[in-house]
Amino acid sequence: MRPQFDSREKQIRMPRLGQSAIFFCAVLWSTSGLFIKLLNWHPIVIAGSRSVVAALFLLGVRLLFPSIRRGKSNLKYMIAGALAYAATMLTFVSANKLTSSANAILLQYTAPVWAAVLGALILKEKPHWEHWTALLMVMGGLILFFKDSLGQGHAAGDCLALASGFFFALHSVCLRLQREENPQDSLLFAHVISASFALPFFFFFPPVVSLPAAGAVVFMGTIQIGLASFLFAYGIKRVTAIQAMLTAMIEPILNPVWVLLITGESPAVSAILGGGIIIAAVVFSSIIGRRRASLTGSA
Repeated sequence: MRPQFDSREKQIRMPRLGQSAIFFCAVLWSTSGLFIKLLNWHPIVIAGSRSVVAALFLLGVRLLFPSIRRGKSNLKYMIAGALAYAATMLTFVSANKLTSSANAILLQYTAPVWAAVLGALILKEKPHWEHWTALLMVMGGLILFFKDSLGQGHAAGDCLALASGFFFALHSVCLRLQREENPQDSLLFAHVISASFALPFFFFFPPVVSLPAAGAVVFMGTIQIGLASFLFAYGIKRVTAIQAMLTAMIEPILNPVWVLLITGESPAVSAILGGGIIIAAVVFSSIIGRRRASLTGSA
């Protein structure tokens, strides 16, 4: 009976570890806004610079820790995942320059809806009732969270932000397709694509390099996006695409928290309420999902 118990315990523990990894990944992602403000550069130059450092960081870690390279990648899924993630980064950074930050974040975080659809069609991971309930709560919470700053953007930026949400979900689905392989390859290749795409922009929009700017780029490349990539790759192998997207919703509500801690700027009451709804939705779907896993052994 002990082997069966160990198997059931593992089935419960793996989603919990995966969700924790996605949570801390989102925490790191949420710091990007503060550091981007230090850079008065073209958005594609910012994205490309960050990806250069991230690619070097990921490659260095892989060389130092050979066990990370364990497992082969399906070339088709690896390329698809890399292209989707590179498109996510480039479209989102550009959207932030063409529309309001609130519009960009709100529209990108339609990703859970795309993840539910793509996950069902491609992965056959059909969302459970708690996922649909959490989706409705998250959408309501986001609208409330950004209520005071919505509608201040432009159509081109809004479209890019919406596209970013789709690519983000597609990227998650592609990594889930590699859950028995090595999804880190997609993340490394994505940064190579992003940096290559941005290369011409360095000549047309040369960045003014300073010590604070260099520090911001190094932090974003190594910690904010580099370390976060490992956490996301670890987590997505252990939770469904839609649960990963729901957990990542902690990112947009943490952005004003960093602003509050650094500048003392307090969020509006509606933002606090909206953030509370989003957190409640993520916790709700997680508790129900873990209870199902403990009863049936499935995530």
